[in-house]
Amino acid sequence: MPLEKINGLEVYYEVHGEGEVILLMHHGFGCTRIWDAIYPQFVAHGYRVVIYDRRGFGRSEGGKDFFEFYESDRYRPESVAELRLIKERLGIESFHLVGQCEGGVIGVDYAVAYPLEVKTLTVASTQCYSEVPMTELNVMRIVRKFAYLEPELQAKMVEWHGKQAEAKYNQFATRGGAYGVGYFDLRPILSEVGCPTLVFYPDRSSIFDVEQSVAFYRHLPKGELAVFPRCGHNTYEQRPEEYIHTILDFIKRAGGGGDSKTRPAVSCLA
Repeated sequence: MPLEKINGLEVYYEVHGEGEVILLMHHGFGCTRIWDAIYPQFVAHGYRVVIYDRRGFGRSEGGKDFFEFYESDRYRPESVAELRLIKERLGIESFHLVGQCEGGVIGVDYAVAYPLEVKTLTVASTQCYSEVPMTELNVMRIVRKFAYLEPELQAKMVEWHGKQAEAKYNQFATRGGAYGVGYFDLRPILSEVGCPTLVFYPDRSSIFDVEQSVAFYRHLPKGELAVFPRCGHNTYEQRPEEYIHTILDFIKRAGGGGDSKTRPAVSCLA
């Protein structure tokens, strides 16, 4: 099991394949396991894929102060710093960055902080801004307690996060993380994202309205927008083939690389 010490904590990571690097960032309830059906297809198209569990997620250590850290202003900048250390330890100069939901927030932050290192950025089901404080939005849109989840979702959280699954879910669902407890707004920094950026969204997310995707796209200097019809929040899970094909097509048009003999079709571009 590959582990890397980052700031004294063990971080779990995996590297698959050879070629240009695609780095996949999991969402705010997940871990590397969300990519099980996704990364092999990127490898098959000639890419080297890097996935890792962010601090306190999956098989990565959280440390004694994880829950305090998760709710603090340190969360976003230290998540960026963690990603950069992983990149440096693995000897990666630049990469294509794909972020699912909260992973997309970290992707935006990273692309702004280190513009020469991100060839392309894909953000999927990522919030652009809030109109109410995030704690209020969470009350309206997210199941608040682990005990209220359907049994299969409880089992998935335990599989991903082990003995602390319930405590972590209860915190993930209420506050902190990339979104915090107050108002959330990426729009002021989106103009600083210099790389080609794909925003793709489901039209039936239970968490964020599809209008978020248009606001995201409109504020990007080099943005593209794809909308998946009749699709819920976890696009990678509900429409994996289209998820893969849309990202690969975007990378090949915007950033090059991979297997030039294969160009998958794109579905549902808006």
